Amino acid sequence: MSVRSDVSPSTLGVVVNDDAVVVKYLDGRRVTYRDEPEPMAGQVRCQPGKHVHVLVTDPTTSEGVMVYINDRKTHDEILETTGVGRIVLGPNESAEVFPGVTARMDGHAVVVEADLSIAAGRVFVFEEDDLGERAFELVEPTPE
Repeated sequence: MSVRSDVSPSTLGVVVNDDAVVVKYLDGRRVTYRDEPEPMAGQVRCQPGKHVHVLVTDPTTSEGVMVYINDRKTHDEILETTGVGRIVLGPNESAEVFPGVTARMDGHAVVVEADLSIAAGRVFVFEEDDLGERAFELVEPTPE
């Protein structure tokens, strides 16, 4: 397996409805995340070994950017033609995925955190592997 590098994302079309989140790639293909996103206050810790995709939308949820975290299989050229970005993190590293949204490594798990006052749109995290997928939406913590 060859070494993969960070790839900057492009703005993609997005459709968010009650039962799915659809992302329209630059090459015309679409991916549909059908798992209803579970609300998570401020951060989500993904299970180790899962593929992690972060989608940050604009306030209207009609467009956004998608970034794969630690994807080591997809070739740079494929990401560039689809418009999906990639961030590769090492142990204990973190990176800003989008203003107000940070991904960091916690052992072998990816943790995604969002300050929604800065991100200004909606933040979704999709965790998947060959056995299934889970979806999360980062939301403001409820005041105590």
